[in-house]
Amino acid sequence: MKRYLFLLFGVVAYLIFFGTILYAIGFIGNIIVPKAMDGIPELPLWQALLIDAGLLGIFALQHSGMARPAFKKWFTRVIPEEIERSTYVLISSLLLILLFWQWQPLGGVVWTIEGATAKTIIWVLFALGWVILFASTFLINHFDLFGLRQVWLAFRKKPYTDLKFNVPILYRYVRHPLYFGFIVAFWSTPNMTITHLVFALACTGYILVGIYLEEKDLIARFGDKYLSYKKQVPMLIPSPFKRFKKNKSSNTETLEVA
Repeated sequence: MKRYLFLLFGVVAYLIFFGTILYAIGFIGNIIVPKAMDGIPELPLWQALLIDAGLLGIFALQHSGMARPAFKKWFTRVIPEEIERSTYVLISSLLLILLFWQWQPLGGVVWTIEGATAKTIIWVLFALGWVILFASTFLINHFDLFGLRQVWLAFRKKPYTDLKFNVPILYRYVRHPLYFGFIVAFWSTPNMTITHLVFALACTGYILVGIYLEEKDLIARFGDKYLSYKKQVPMLIPSPFKRFKKNKSSNTETLEVA
């Protein structure tokens, strides 16, 4: 019975995540969704800014804190290891839903792009950012990253095994293509409001801090192997002149994106 419940929990957590990330696309792009990022301010600027900063800060603390190995080690004493990743995904999704619900527009315009061609290019970049993001998750193992592989293995009564370390396609040119996709999506807007600017700046700053923490964990785990990879490949900005050169004689290990 327990393995059925784990599988159900993992699937529900994933579906909530999937719905949340789809809503995030509309929220950030101000398209389709009932409440988007921009709108008519309802609160004084300072009050709205404090609320938005608090929402972003809570999400950042949870998202980075729960991803750290020390927290995972403690957390799996509280909950079964098989659903640790699904629980992380679920809590992250619920905090994003809270952010969407309570987000406060700040008003004001930083820039507006009027030309049809320029607008089209911006929207293509916005879409490309999300494509890069999703593609990056599938390149490393989408279902492991979001907890489905863990609960599926538990359902089949098989032990969890780490993924093999490899550097597929995008990861050969940039160490964090997933974060690169986020940044492209966050900054690609034909109408940059103060609200959007605050969001983009805060999220970019969080991404840089997250990369620092994540790479400390990766270096602690893989040592010289990751240091060698780090020296060869840019962190966030892809370069055609720098790319990963695989050493076929070396053993491979797991590389995770937290």
